[in-house]
Order: sequence, then structure tokens, then C-alpha cells
Amino acid sequence: MDDARYWPIEPHLPPPNPRRFRYPGRKPIDNRRALTGILFVLITGIPWEKLPKRMGCGSGMTCWRRLRDWTQTGVWTKIHGVLLSHLRGVDKID
Repeated sequence: MDDARYWPIEPHLPPPNPRRFRYPGRKPIDNRRALTGILFVLITGIPWEKLPKRMGCGSGMTCWRRLRDWTQTGVWTKIHGVLLSHLRGVDKID
């Protein structure tokens, strides 16, 4: 996702959950990478588990969980609105 599309969205994204102290697990991927993976899956229609690792977006399950969390908290609706507004502004919606 390029900067022009990401910067209007960034303020709407919550920070990733803090890592646990005792069993921290993997470091969470940042929101920009997760959003890139989510949009790739939604646009291409590939299964979540087929998200290419070389894209650097984490696993498909990571992206799916982030989308689930954002949807449950209403963040995805805000992001969707921002993206639609941007696309209308550059006349990319038909």
C-alpha cells in the first residue's frame, strides 16, 4: 500500500496488542503490513492460508485475525469508508 493511501487510514488503526511478558511469542507485525495482506487476500480472492510469505505481511491467519479484531471493534468500517472516499476522489469507482 502506498503512502498516499495509508496515511489517511493510519489514525483509525489501533496499536497491536501488547506482547505478554512471560511467553511473548512472535513480535506482532505492524498495521501497515497487516492491512496490505488483508487487502491482497480480499482483492485477489485467494484463501488466507495461501498469502505469500514473501510479501512480508505475516501469515494469512495473522491477517485474518487482525481483520476480525478490526471488524469487531468497528475499525474496519472506518477504514472501508476512508478507502472508498479516496477512490471516489481519484475517480476509481465505477
